[in-house]
Amino acid sequence: MRVSRVEACGKNKSKVFLEEGFAFVLYRAEVSDWGIAEGEELPEEIYGRILREILLPRAKEKALSLLEVQSRTCRQLRDRLAREGYPREAVEEVMDFLAEYHLTDDGAYARSYVAANKGKKSAKQMEWELVQRGVEREEASRALSEEGHDEEQAVRRYLERKLGGRKTALLQEKSRIWAALGRKGFSPDVIKAVMGEMEEESLSDSESDDPFGRGKD
Repeated sequence: MRVSRVEACGKNKSKVFLEEGFAFVLYRAEVSDWGIAEGEELPEEIYGRILREILLPRAKEKALSLLEVQSRTCRQLRDRLAREGYPREAVEEVMDFLAEYHLTDDGAYARSYVAANKGKKSAKQMEWELVQRGVEREEASRALSEEGHDEEQAVRRYLERKLGGRKTALLQEKSRIWAALGRKGFSPDVIKAVMGEMEEESLSDSESDDPFGRGKD
């Protein structure tokens, strides 16, 4: 393996490129210590030692620190480690380690995500967002089924927050609210049903509050 380029990265790190492409990131002092220089050969043995002694432990520590902050899907972890400059071999070995100790579980991530968001988002939106995070579509659908999801309750909560306690939206608000709920993936039938119920409740409340009984037969 021949080093094609060594490129400064941040204040004290360097990206090392081989003829095959980007290889890894090291501190500049480490680049010097390992004798890495542009145009020079990087023996397989030295690359293996760098991988085992530096990159793999560092990648493992980084993954664990990321998981301490918040749960993540396997794809999110892979992508983050790759962006940090760890080579594919180190990333995959770290992912195997995390799986062995049950530190990654896309199914559990999906169920937790649904439980936290089912009162605010539509099933369609949550499924889409989970897939974007790297959860398999089947796994996302299973989480939605297991956790349960009441679309009407989610729409009602959205409307209550949006209207600040008013159950009847002004005519000019209705179209905007309808469009916003549609973009969130709620079905037109559910939106119509919930808005109708809330308007009926508002009319009923108004009649009960009228001391003269106006509006009643």
